[in-house]
Parts: sequence; C-alpha cells; structure tokens
Amino acid sequence: VSRIPSSWFNLILSRTIKLFYSHGEKAFITAIDATGFTSSYASHYYSRRTGKLRRSFLKTSIAVDTDKKVILGWKISQKTDHDVKHAKTLIRQSNKLRKSECYVMDKGYDSEEIHVLIREEIKADSIIPLRVRKRKRINGKYRKQLHIEFDKITYNRRNIVETIISVIKRKFGETLRARKLRNQVKEVKVKLIVYNINKKVIEIIYIKLRISTEPKNPYNFNIKFT
Repeated sequence: VSRIPSSWFNLILSRTIKLFYSHGEKAFITAIDATGFTSSYASHYYSRRTGKLRRSFLKTSIAVDTDKKVILGWKISQKTDHDVKHAKTLIRQSNKLRKSECYVMDKGYDSEEIHVLIREEIKADSIIPLRVRKRKRINGKYRKQLHIEFDKITYNRRNIVETIISVIKRKFGETLRARKLRNQVKEVKVKLIVYNINKKVIEIIYIKLRISTEPKNPYNFNIKFT
C-alpha cells in the first residue's frame, strides 16, 4: 500500500462507484458524517515526557448514497478540523463522482455556507437541523426555511451513514497499523474502497444464488403443431 501513489486511490474509488450505477444515474439522498481512526502506535516522545500514551487520530468524513449504501467520497485529516470545513471539500468531491438530489447531515454541519454550496453551486437540496439557541436570531435564508419547514422523514436517512461507519470498523478495524501519516491515510482509504468492493461482490453472489434456486416451470412442454 505504501508504494501506491495517492492519486490512484481516488481513481479506484471512482471505478468502484461506477459498478453500482448506470450512465448518468444520480444518487437520491447522500448522507455525510465523520468518524475517527486511531493509530496502534503511540508517540514515544510524548509517552516518555508525560508517562501517558498518545496515539495519532485521523478524522475521516464520508459521503454515502443512502439507497445503494455506497461510499461516494472521503475527506481525511490528522487535525480535528471543523465538520463544516470537511463537508465543503467532501460535497464537491462526491458531486464530481456521483451527483445527488439531496444531502443530509446532522446539526454539527449547520451552516448557511453549506446550504449555499449545495443549493446554489451543486444545485441540490440540503437538510441539516439547526443549532438553535433560545432568544437567538436565526440567520441565513436557507436556515430560516428549514426552521419553518423540515423534512424529518428524509433527514432520518442520515442514520444509514452511521450504520456504514459501524460496519467498516467492525469488519476492517478502527485502528491503523501504519506508522507514517501518509500511509495511515492510505490505509483508511483502502478500508473504504474494500467496503465498496465487498458490497458489490455480495450483491453478485446474491443474484447468482437467487437465479440458481428459482424453481423451474414444470409445465414448460415443447409442443409441436403439424
């Protein structure tokens, strides 16, 4: 993995996404959420100075098609960047790989800037709950609209991205073996790509099994007329 150029991972992700869609097909609802992967190696300098273990942490945000349950993009950083900063990069990336009708995120992404990006630049819908404080004025055209009318049924599709994060960590682990940062980032990307590939393989096996177990028509006679 360490010898593979970083640019290849985005290309591989793009190729795996195409396995799930017909030409020009859009994702209906894309959900975005963040998680973290921890290195299995502690910082020896920090441990020696403080007597405590300090492990590196990679913040990882992913975009997921909630219908097909496919990963459409990622944003990975060592710094604990704000969710909004991650989301802007991730929305643009996932939009290039597969356009979506709607984006849903939790209130950690509540920002008029995100709504403007999605609705005016991407030309899609956005559903993000407001972080409303008592007696505080709600700013922003789109935030005000969501405060008046909020599609909770569509927003609840966001739970699917949390489920997928849980599946990835359970199947492929949440700790990283690589020591160098660039290799840790590649290791996270491999986990996400393998998730997509594994999902496609399971789909193919399911279809093959379903076809092979379908009962044959017992009344399929070959009748010849003369």
